[in-house]
Amino acid sequence: NSTTIDWTIKESVQATLRRNVRRILRKFGYPPDLQEKAVETVITQAKMLAEDLVKNGDNKEE
Repeated sequence: NSTTIDWTIKESVQATLRRNVRRILRKFGYPPDLQEKAVETVITQAKMLAEDLVKNGDNKEE
């Protein structure tokens, strides 16, 4: 579904996500010199999760 994965392509949405992650890291006292790596890790993990959700659909074990 293209609307589901749109954020992984659209730079403005990714920029907003990065900004929000940075704000959260600062709020909780995350070391400034490690923030950029943490932001990249979060973005990478979110993309992988989105890809997995698209591949597997919303199949949940009940």
